[in-house]
Amino acid sequence: MPALVQFVAQLPATLPAAVLVVQHFAPDSDGQHLVSRLARHTALPCRLATDGESIEAGTLYLAPPDRHLLAKDQGRAQLLVTKGPRENHYRPSVDALFRSAAVAFGERTVGIVLTGMLHDGTAGLEFIKRCGGIAIVQDPAEAEFPSMPQSALQNVAIDYVVPLGQMGQLLDELIGSPSNHPVTIPEDLKLEAAIAERVVGKIEEVNSIGHQVALTCPDCGGNLWEVNEGKVLRFRCHTGHAFTADVLLSSSQETLEETLWVALRMMEERKNLLGSMAMRGEGLYSVQQAERLEEITKHINRLREFLLNGGNGSNGHTSASIANAEG
Repeated sequence: MPALVQFVAQLPATLPAAVLVVQHFAPDSDGQHLVSRLARHTALPCRLATDGESIEAGTLYLAPPDRHLLAKDQGRAQLLVTKGPRENHYRPSVDALFRSAAVAFGERTVGIVLTGMLHDGTAGLEFIKRCGGIAIVQDPAEAEFPSMPQSALQNVAIDYVVPLGQMGQLLDELIGSPSNHPVTIPEDLKLEAAIAERVVGKIEEVNSIGHQVALTCPDCGGNLWEVNEGKVLRFRCHTGHAFTADVLLSSSQETLEETLWVALRMMEERKNLLGSMAMRGEGLYSVQQAERLEEITKHINRLREFLLNGGNGSNGHTSASIANAEG
């Protein structure tokens, strides 16, 4: 929020463009409080976006909490506010906004990614570039959280990398200059934008823009399709969830860790049961349970060490231990 405040403070009241903002915050946040905070630092009128309202130049629209903010232009430039599926685990999503704006306004679109964590906005800037627009990121060297601008730089041909304090001047110059030459809006982006507007897609539609892969959606458990177009590797499910490869990889790591903790809990329960059986048994039976108890205790210790160390240095060893664990 401090970076956003510093950015909007540079924008003049006569700005001949609308400013659409996605800020990552909690679903139960007070969006109106954030709008009021922005309004104290800019001459632009600021308000929470509402579904169906016209887009007016010289106005700042903030995506409401837990809602996607989309743009559309079919005879009238308007905003769409939806509770569609999350993209990169976010709602509102920068990628969803950038895609819709790129499809609606083509070369007249300028996308800006400021400080932030993870990868939201990377694919969105590529959407803007594919539609003839301009991509800008805050210089990661001065960003409080550099991963969002850094991810965009690593994956997209960014037009401008500038310090936050120079954003306003640059934007004023770009808006006052002739637009880029119009380009044909790619059909796959039109379709993805339409899916986001309708909240849910169809298998036939996703088949037309990607090919199914042996991966599952971390949000709904459905099948995933690898999107064919663009340089940023992306995946979608037919219910509308979308992910860049980096986000999907991070999700799979989290799921794997949760699964291993469940496995550890189940092995501990089995160890407790074997201990009781060894204590209550007699003779050879008791000896057999004690041996099984000793074996599973070794595997539990290895798995716990693996989890506590974050998997560093013993992945192969631990995997073998899990595979060979008693029972």
